[in-house]
Amino acid sequence: MKHFIFKSCFRTGIVVLLLLSFINCSGDPKRLQKTGEEEKETPIFIPQLSDELPVSSFGEIWVYVVAGNESAYKRGLPISDIGYFGAEIDSYGSLTDVPRRQNLSSFPGRVHLVVCCNSRSLSHFVLIPGSRERRVLIADLIQATGNYDGLQIDFELVPARDGEAFHSFLRELRAGLGNKLFTIALPARTRKLNSDVYDYDAIKPHVDKILVMAYDEHWSGSSPGSVASLQWCRRVAEYSLAAIGREKLIMGLPFYGRSWGNQSTSRALIHSTTERIINEMGVSEIRRENGIPTFDYDITVSVKVYFEDEYSQSARMEMYRSMNVAAIGFWRLGYEKPIVWNIIRLEP
Repeated sequence: MKHFIFKSCFRTGIVVLLLLSFINCSGDPKRLQKTGEEEKETPIFIPQLSDELPVSSFGEIWVYVVAGNESAYKRGLPISDIGYFGAEIDSYGSLTDVPRRQNLSSFPGRVHLVVCCNSRSLSHFVLIPGSRERRVLIADLIQATGNYDGLQIDFELVPARDGEAFHSFLRELRAGLGNKLFTIALPARTRKLNSDVYDYDAIKPHVDKILVMAYDEHWSGSSPGSVASLQWCRRVAEYSLAAIGREKLIMGLPFYGRSWGNQSTSRALIHSTTERIINEMGVSEIRRENGIPTFDYDITVSVKVYFEDEYSQSARMEMYRSMNVAAIGFWRLGYEKPIVWNIIRLEP
C-alpha cells in the first residue's frame, strides 16, 4: 500500500513539475486560457467622456444626402464626395425620381447619383439578360449620370439566383459610363460566403470603389444592440481590406441609432385574445362607436436605445484610421450630432 502511494505521489510530482515548467516558459499562466486569435487582437481605442478627442483624417470622406434634405449640407464641412439619394426604379423597370444635380450646386466636391432598388421581384425583373427593360434601364442610368461625377448602385435585395445577371449588369454599366466614377454600396461581410450575390471578389473588377455598409449589425427586427459595434466593425474592416483593397474601399459608418421596445401592441386580435386582455388588464369600461365595441388600457413598455455620439464616432474612426482605411462614408447627412465634424479632417 505504501509502495502504491509512493508511486502515485511520484507521478503527481512529475506532472506538477511539467506544468510549472510550461508556465514558466510561457511567462504568464493566464496564457493557457487564451486562443491565438485573442493574443493577436489589438485593443480598440475607446475614449472616455473626459478625454480630448483626436481629429481623424482620411483621404476621402463621403456622405449621403437625401433629395429634399439638401439643406443638411453646410459649406465648409470636410466632405470630398456626396452620394445623392436617390433615384429609384418603378414597377415597370423605368428609372424615376432622379434628383437634380443643380440642387447641390454649392458643394465644391464630387456628386454621385445613387440609384436604389429594394425589391427582390423588381431586381430580378430588370436584371434579366437581353430583356428590353434591362437595356432601357442601363441607357437611362448612363444618360441620367451625365450631369454627375459618378453613379452608385444600391441594389440590396438581389435574389440569390441572379448573381451572374447582376454582375453582367455591372459590367455593362461600367463600359457605358466611360470616365465617370462607378461605385456600389454592398452589405457588410466578415468572411466569404458561398454563392454570395454580393461577393466582393466578383464585383471588385467591375467598379471603381465599393462602399461597405458597416451598419445594421442589429436592426429593427433583431435583438437590441448597436447598429455597428466596434468589435464587429473591426472584423468587417479586416475582411474588406483583404478582399477589396485599400484603394477601392470606402468604409460606411452610421450617424443613426435604434430603439427596441419589449412589446408591441399593434396586432390583429381573435375574440379569445380580446377577452383575455379585458380580464388581465382589468378593463371596466367598454364603449361603442357606431355600434362597434372599443376600450382603452395602459401598459408600461421598456425601451432599449443604442445611439451614436462624437465619442463612439471617434472610436470607430480612429480604429479605421489605425487599420490604414483611406476612405469613409456616412449614412446620412442630417442624422449626426453636429459636433462630430470638429473631429474629422479631410486630408489635402
